[in-house]
Amino acid sequence: MIKQYVSLLRALLIAILSFATAEIYPCTIIAVGKGASADGSVIVSHTDCGPDNRIRVVHGQTFQKGEMAPVHWGIQDINRTLDDFGDVIGQIPQVEKTYTYFHSAYPHMNEHQLAIAESTTSQRKELKVDMAACKQIMTVEQAQAFALQRYTSAREATAFIGHLMSTYGFLPSCVGESETLVIGDTEEIWVFEVFSIGAGWTPESGEPGAIWAAQRVPEDHALVIANWSIIKEIDENDSENFMVSPNYKKVAIDHGWYDPYGSMPFIWQELYAPMAREWATSRLWLFYSTYAPSYTNWPERSLEDGHMMGYNQYIQYVDPLSIYPTSVKPEKKISVSDVMAFQRSTFQGTIYDMTEDYDWYVPDGQGGMKKSPLATPFPSKEMRELLDINNRRNVARPQGYYGMIAQLRGWLPDPIGGIYWVFLDNAYTSPYVPIYAGTQEIASCYKNFDPTTYSNQSACWAIDFVDNLLYLKWQEAIKDVWEVRDPYEEKLFSERDEVDGEALELYRKKPEKALEYLTNYSKGKMEEVLNMYNGLHDRLIVKYSNSR
Repeated sequence: MIKQYVSLLRALLIAILSFATAEIYPCTIIAVGKGASADGSVIVSHTDCGPDNRIRVVHGQTFQKGEMAPVHWGIQDINRTLDDFGDVIGQIPQVEKTYTYFHSAYPHMNEHQLAIAESTTSQRKELKVDMAACKQIMTVEQAQAFALQRYTSAREATAFIGHLMSTYGFLPSCVGESETLVIGDTEEIWVFEVFSIGAGWTPESGEPGAIWAAQRVPEDHALVIANWSIIKEIDENDSENFMVSPNYKKVAIDHGWYDPYGSMPFIWQELYAPMAREWATSRLWLFYSTYAPSYTNWPERSLEDGHMMGYNQYIQYVDPLSIYPTSVKPEKKISVSDVMAFQRSTFQGTIYDMTEDYDWYVPDGQGGMKKSPLATPFPSKEMRELLDINNRRNVARPQGYYGMIAQLRGWLPDPIGGIYWVFLDNAYTSPYVPIYAGTQEIASCYKNFDPTTYSNQSACWAIDFVDNLLYLKWQEAIKDVWEVRDPYEEKLFSERDEVDGEALELYRKKPEKALEYLTNYSKGKMEEVLNMYNGLHDRLIVKYSNSR
């Protein structure tokens, strides 16, 4: 009876969460190898993470030999308490010692500069599972948490996550779709893609509970993932650069999607993902045309390209995925600031720029037309319906969840070398805060957020308040945001060497003092954001609520 009740409860929770996440949001990953970055760091980033944007530290622990670790469902649930990781739906063997890591909807970085970014991707309908009835128990966010608790190396973490998916079965937590992870340390980056196995799998079958493949990224390359698979041809004999599940070809053969005796190559991306959609290829185009403009003859999508002006659907290209590489050597080195700028992209100056829709233009009083001060790159559903504006999936997203950039610097001790840059709500309007890997505690304003109750002690609420006030007169009000935010961020970068140096000097004398220093520094920057944006929304109300 108890088992039946637990199964029913699990089915209900899965149905509720699946309904609540009935859209794949624009989770964009940018990853940069150490040979492609401006300062030699490895960069792994992720925009628009899950609904639980409360950042907190989960400290490493020790366990008795033979103990089991719980597998949770509901890690992303913002309505749970900070120490509630969800309902227990299974167990795996525990390790004797775990590492400290930063926990949120998708856990991203640990104390040893291992970082993981996530992007939900699309998979063929034949691969999807009935999440209320399937035997799979391993969500991608749970796998991330386990890997961050146990590993310091991207290669080992990648293999371990593959093991988890094969052994315990991949359980999708976002609308029943597949997942892509980018796993990085101070030396290398791996792309890990996992698809569901379809109906009928059981752990007792001895068959893998998922289809997965992983590819190492050349250290002088960079890549983007835009809710779509990017791995193409796989050399399973090249263990230096590839890892695969035992069934990575078999499932495609069994479904009749691939003929092993035919002349066509096995292209992972084409076989397991459905036909690409423009909301994915538009972001692929934006990244690669920006950082590798000479790679190929990219489609013309600038507003300056006369024949492509506006939103004429009949003359826009529909891109084949084949034109986009898995990764590329960028034509200029990419910095953390560059990644921040890209995370804030709204396709400015391209045919995807929603502020350039003709319906935003109004008479200028002199016989011409001008852009309305209300024009926003984030029109609401109601605004799009009223003005007949096409919806576009920007890199940045309004009133979103949160995002991060993990900067991994191997020339410094781990507590100082790793910086977890975090924004809340909307990258376009939010500042980033630097959370060092050695940070032992998060400021309360960044780990407490209740979406049902406003609080002026919550940084997310302060930023969201500002974000909503911008709609009063967007084109002018956004400049007020930049006047406050940009000097704050410029100072973060100008003082970086000084902070690193102070922490390093303390670390050499007494590591605990360095951790205390870094914790106080990071917490101070979070509290500064809270005060800055509480003041900013007061200023915006006065300036624009009764503007004439």
